[in-house]
Amino acid sequence: MVVVAPQGAGRAKHWGDAAVSKPFRCGLVVGKFCPLHRGHETVIERALSTCDEVLIINYTQPEFEHCDRATRERWLTQGFPKATTLVIDNAHLAQLCQRLGFADAPTLPHNDAPDDDHRLFVAWLCRFILGKTVDAVFTSETYGDGFAQVLTAQFQKIVPNAPPVKHVCIDPGRSAVPISGTRVRLSPHENRQFLSPAVYASFVERVCILGGESSGKTTLAQALAQHHGSVWVPEYGRELWERKNGQLVLSDMLEIGRQQWQREEELACAANRFLFCDTSALTTLFYSQAMFGSVAPELTSLAQRHYAHVMLCAPDFDFVQDGTRRDAAFRDQQHAWYVQELASRSILYTLLTGTVAQRLQQAQSCLKRGKAQ
Repeated sequence: MVVVAPQGAGRAKHWGDAAVSKPFRCGLVVGKFCPLHRGHETVIERALSTCDEVLIINYTQPEFEHCDRATRERWLTQGFPKATTLVIDNAHLAQLCQRLGFADAPTLPHNDAPDDDHRLFVAWLCRFILGKTVDAVFTSETYGDGFAQVLTAQFQKIVPNAPPVKHVCIDPGRSAVPISGTRVRLSPHENRQFLSPAVYASFVERVCILGGESSGKTTLAQALAQHHGSVWVPEYGRELWERKNGQLVLSDMLEIGRQQWQREEELACAANRFLFCDTSALTTLFYSQAMFGSVAPELTSLAQRHYAHVMLCAPDFDFVQDGTRRDAAFRDQQHAWYVQELASRSILYTLLTGTVAQRLQQAQSCLKRGKAQ
């Protein structure tokens, strides 16, 4: 969520406009949050506990892997829904400026730019994008004193009698939370104790296991999860098929796609490095076409989800009929569809063949290399 001052941006809220029930009227927390870790969260939580209102401003130039603007915004808005959150990149800032009627949009200062470039930029965002001023800035760094001085000077241009912005420094020695964003980016899995489950989930590599009926997908997903001490995502479509005695209707296809997607979201928070997915919405898209000759637009969108690894189980062992499956010919048809569809989408995948043990070895080799073959 981004809260933007509508018309008249730049008219800051003055001191004395409302009763103050906490030590500070409005607090500010600024950071790259690449990624958001427990140290950042400690600073934000202190601000929320001591301010009537908290502004969180987040930007980074350049961006970092797994930490794009949409991901950072999700971390912050889900973790701190009571704060006013502004998460920007250059494109998003340009859109905001156009919406507010500014002729030109500034660009984000580089992460290595001088401190005052960042301080003046943040003051401008507060005044002209959020339409607010603050009376406290919360950091875990000694540079916060200079930050507060620049904010004070900028805010007093519009509120001459405004009191100085106070710097509240929290755990500057990082003894309470001994971590940094750089350290997490270098080894996110080794430092997962410093990340909330929702943030860690963004670093989990999702492994999608595809294949026709009776091609060993579920067995492989379970075996891989056990080997890596992680979790796997069961196939919701099969569960619904059994629950409805095979009497599925077209609307069930979208429900299956949504539920499969949601299961991945939930289980990613509990995964360890890898999340093993027994099929994906792409499988549901195939069944929707094969059974009903139609696909809901939302299901088409769900089937576009990116996976770090895609593995396709070959139909090269005897077909096993468990009472819910079609036949070996349908399995071959489904496999051929996967091969064609993955190629048309330019999705690299690893073809798994042979026994379960051989497939497990091939999958392990793929994960170690980090790419399909």
